[in-house]
Amino acid sequence: MVRLNRIYTRTGDDGSTGLVDGSRVSKASHRPVVMGSVDETNAAIGLARLHASESTDAMLSRIQNDLFDLGADVATPVGVDGALRIVATQVGWLEAQIDAANEQLAPLTSFILPAGTAAATHLHLARTIARRAERDAVAAGDEISAVARQYLNRLSDLLFVLARIENAAAGDVLWVPGASR
Repeated sequence: MVRLNRIYTRTGDDGSTGLVDGSRVSKASHRPVVMGSVDETNAAIGLARLHASESTDAMLSRIQNDLFDLGADVATPVGVDGALRIVATQVGWLEAQIDAANEQLAPLTSFILPAGTAAATHLHLARTIARRAERDAVAAGDEISAVARQYLNRLSDLLFVLARIENAAAGDVLWVPGASR
C-alpha cells in the first residue's frame, strides 16, 4: 500500500528523483522523462473520460490503472526482485479492445483530423502524448522493458480507434489534401 504523508520532501531540489530501489537519478535522465510522459498521458486520458461514452470510460478507467503499473515498471531498474511490471496479458487486452472496437468501424479511406466530438478530440490528444511516451521509452533503450514499449504502442492505437468510436455518430473529420490552396 502506498502512503503519502508529505507531498513535498525537498529531496528533488537538487534536480534528482528517486527510483523504486532507492537510487537517485537526474530528473533529465531517461526514466524520469518516460515517467513524466506516461503521467501526462494518464492525465490526458482523465480529461477524455469527462466526455467519453460509458463503454469508453470503462476502458479508460482500466487503462489509467495500468498506466500507474507502467509508471512503477519504468521507475524500477532492471533486476529488482518482485517489481511490478507490465505483462504481456495487459498488452493482449489492449489488442483485444482494438480488434473489437475496429469491427464497429468502416475502413478508413482518408487520414482523419484530430477533431469532432469533445471526447474524440481529447482522445486524439491523449494518443499523441502516448506516442511521445513511446518515443521517450524507445530513446531509453534497454532501461525500459520491451513489454512496456509494446503497451505504449498499442495504447496509442487503441486511443485512435476509441476516438473514431466517439465520432461514429457524426462521422470522422477527414483530411482534404490541399483544401486551402
